[in-house]
This record gives sequence, C-alpha cells and structure tokens, in this order.
Amino acid sequence: MTVSAQHWRALAGRWRACSVLAAYSLLEALPALLSGGLVQRAVDDGFAAGDPLSGLAWLAAFAAAAVAGAFGVRLVWQRLGTIVEPLRDALVRTVVRGVLHDTAPPRGGPDAAGVARITQHVEVVRDATAGLLVQARGLVVSTAGALVGIASLSGTLAWLAGPPVVIAVAVFLCLLPALARRQRGLALADEATAAATGTVLAGMRDVVACGGQDIAEDSMRTAIRSQAGAAVRMSNAAALRTAVVAVGGFLPVVLVLAAAPAAVAAGELTAGTVLGTLVYLTGTLHPALHGFAATTSTVVVRLLVALNRLSEVRPPEPPRATAVPDGAAVRVRGLTHRWGEHSEPILRDFDMDLDPGQHLAVVGPSGIGKSTLASLLTGTVQPCEGRVLVGGVPIAEIDPAHRHRLIAFTPQECYLFAGTARENLALLAPGADDAHLLRAASAVGADALLDRLGGLDAALGHAGAGLSAGERQLLGLARVFASPARIVVLDEATAHLDGAAEARAERAFAARGGILVVIAHRPASARRAGRVLVMDGRQAVLGEHEQLLVRSRHYADMTQAWAGAGSTR
Repeated sequence: MTVSAQHWRALAGRWRACSVLAAYSLLEALPALLSGGLVQRAVDDGFAAGDPLSGLAWLAAFAAAAVAGAFGVRLVWQRLGTIVEPLRDALVRTVVRGVLHDTAPPRGGPDAAGVARITQHVEVVRDATAGLLVQARGLVVSTAGALVGIASLSGTLAWLAGPPVVIAVAVFLCLLPALARRQRGLALADEATAAATGTVLAGMRDVVACGGQDIAEDSMRTAIRSQAGAAVRMSNAAALRTAVVAVGGFLPVVLVLAAAPAAVAAGELTAGTVLGTLVYLTGTLHPALHGFAATTSTVVVRLLVALNRLSEVRPPEPPRATAVPDGAAVRVRGLTHRWGEHSEPILRDFDMDLDPGQHLAVVGPSGIGKSTLASLLTGTVQPCEGRVLVGGVPIAEIDPAHRHRLIAFTPQECYLFAGTARENLALLAPGADDAHLLRAASAVGADALLDRLGGLDAALGHAGAGLSAGERQLLGLARVFASPARIVVLDEATAHLDGAAEARAERAFAARGGILVVIAHRPASARRAGRVLVMDGRQAVLGEHEQLLVRSRHYADMTQAWAGAGSTR
C-alpha cells in the first residue's frame, strides 16, 4: 500500500471525528447562508420601509449568525488536532523506517535528505491535511450557501454571478498539472539542497584537509541555484493562479453593479436585493474563491506531491520473517556492501564462516566499515549483494523474536535507561533471576561497580547520568552477558575500559560459548581472538594473528604502529 493510500485510509478511519467536524462546519457556515438574506430583509422590510427597529432587528439576527459561525470555527480548530496529529505520527514512522532500511545510507553521518523528508514533506502533509479539512470543507459549505442565497434573492442576478465563477474554476483546474509539476520540482530541489549541504557540512574537516573548499562550494551553489529556480517557477505559477482567481471573484461584482441600476429603476429588483447579493459576493463567494485557490494549488497540490514523494522513498514491504534457524553457525556468502550508489564497496564478494565456540576480532582504520559489518552480521542492515545465513537461514527471514534471543549486540556508547540496575541488566533476559544477573556482572568485572551503586535495586538515571563512560560500558557488557544470545557482537564495547578490564570481559565472553565478534581497538583484542579480519578499504583479509603479520602488510603496519605507541597491553 502506498503512503498516499495509507494517508487517505487513515483519514477515513477517523470518520467519527470527521463527522463531528462536518457538524461543526454547518454551524460555521451559518453566516454564509443567511448573511445576504438578512441584509436584504433589513433594508427592504426595515430601513427602506421606514421601520428602523425592524431593520436593526434583522441586523441583530445577522450578528447572532456571525457569533454562531465564530463559535463553529472555534469548535472546528479544537477538533482538528485529534484528526491530523495521528496522521503525522504515522508518516514520521514511515520515513524513519525508510531511513533505517536504506541499503545505501550516507557514509559516516546523518541522512540529511531523510531529515528533510521529516521536517518538510511530513510537515507539508500535516499542514496540508489540516488546511484541506479547514478550507475545502468551509469552501464547499460557504460557496453552496452563497449561491443558494443569491438564487433565493434573484434568479437574474444568480445567472450573472454564476458563469464567471464556473469559468474561473475551470481555467484554474486546467492549471493544476503545471502547478503539481512545479511543486514537485521544488520539493526535489529542497531535498537536493539539504543532501548537498548536509554532506559538505558534516565532512567540513575532511574538505578543508583535502583543500576541496572550492569544489564543496560549487556543489552547494549549484544545488541552491537549482532550488531558487524551482522557487521562481513555482512563484510564476502562483501569480497566474492569482490573476485567474481575481477575475473570477471580481467580475460577478462588476456585472451585478452594471445591471442593478436599470433593474431597480424598472422595479425588477429592490435595493435590498442588490445589496444582499453584493454581501453574498464580496463577503462569502469572493473569499471562498480565494480559499479554493489556496486549497487547490497551495494545499492540495503540495499534499499530493509530498505524499507521492514519500511513497517514492518508502522502503519495500519486508517479507514476513517466520523462519527458525537450525543452530547458530554463521555463513557469509558473496557479501558486497557500499555506503552510496557510486561509492567503493567496503566489502566485495566476501565469504566467511563462523561456528559456535569461535572468537573473531575485526580491525581496521576508523571509518573503514567495521561497524557496518557488525550491522550486517546482526541483520540491522541488509547487504547490497550477497547473504548472511544463520543456522542455514537468511538473517532477514528469521523470526524477529527468535533473532533477538539468538543475537546480541552492544555499541561503544552503551545506553542505560532510567530504572533500577536490575531492570537494565535484565533487558535482554527478562526472565532472569537475581543470581543469574549477579553472575553476569561478576563475569565481566561489573560486580564491584554494582556493589558501589547499591546492588540490583540501585536507581540509574536517564542515559546512565552520573556514571563514567567505562562504567556504562561495564553494565552494558553485563546486560549482554546475561542474555541467552549465542551470537555476541561487541562493537568497540570496551573502548573506555583499561587493558586489564577489557581482557577480563573478552575472556569471559569467549569462555561463555557461542560465537564472539569483537570490533577491536587494541592489538591485545586481536591477539586474544582465534581469528582476525583485517579491513583496509580495498580487501578484507581473514586469518590468525601470526599468519596476518605475513599475509597482510596493512595488519603488520598496524601492529608495528600499536607497538610503537605502547598500546600492546
């Protein structure tokens, strides 16, 4: 189902709230229906008949209708949020899922285009839906009320006022395709500018280091010029729209004023009828036409363009994952992955086998793709090509509940939520008893920290407030150790620990059984592992430590650099 279909289906699903909104709309439209008729009565039956009290009474009725309409407007705006905000939340979830499932995410930084979709397209849909409910709803009721009111006063004047309005609407509808194309062009230009500037600003240090300021400036200027051109084209279309609306709104007034003197002199019309018709035209119909223009071009067109754009970037529906793997052996076959469509792959046709009991360390320079490999192995990112099999089953096809029990992952910055230490440690093992959690803490060396905090009942603040980065990592390691996972991936999860604490934690995980993958930042982590995977941006080399010193010049240079820096502990 497309985003557009989801949007309209969700709107239809709130039919009760929409029905209440329609009832409030009738109250809001009361002045539009009664205004001209009440003015005509005030003139013909009151002031012109020499009865000013009756005239004032009719005007008082007009004022009462206006007050009732204003109350209806207040009720409409109160009801609007209950319809629109849930739609916005659903669209934000759709965009976020699209960003998370992107097979070629931006390298090493935020997805600026994804941010633009949330901050611009989603907000356009939210605001446009609200505008559609407010303006289009009022437009239909107000226009219908005004035309009915004019017809009730004079059929002749209705024939004078009606055709220009119909012609203006028809011409305006013919302009809609061009308006939609130009609005879409502006939306795409906005995204391109956000992507270009986001890429340059996020990598400003590298741009300056490489002396690429002129190239970066040119790319940003090109995107900005394209966006400015799209905005000018959209403005030109809006100006033409304004001209059409002006003709359709003012021509009926001119025609009525031109025909009225002779008709009044001939006794075919009364002064009150003419004045009431002008009230309908200038007070209701003309504003309604402007509302029509705003709703159709500025609101409806933007709404449709934004929905279509969100549909274009929406990820395909993932297949229903229900498979249960046979065991925990990991098989990587033909794995190729890149950060962008035209980027060099961080892995190319890569094969690897990991069996229970094996310990793998992954080394390489920062930003080379080690964390991306961890995401591929845990199934949080799908590869551009190739497969990751767990227990003979593609990882994307494994039942999510089973996968969460089978695989555990912790990054360098471990997140702790507000709650007790027990609740944090039991996050991945909700059925674990206190003895199990305490054994896990002791195994990774977090027992002393836990005692100092006050045991499992100790309260932890949001994001582990008051704890050091190393202390947060110890609790994160204990949480993963307590889980039933048979595949554990530690993405520099010991970076803030000293060498002795890191060694204790890694040895505990290695002795725990299952498969252990460590994204290493110290040479000792690589030496403790049974196998080492070296990533250098050109090829991935797999082997044992001593073998790689001979086979991989890059690994030998890294080891020598580590030794020279005194980091061999």
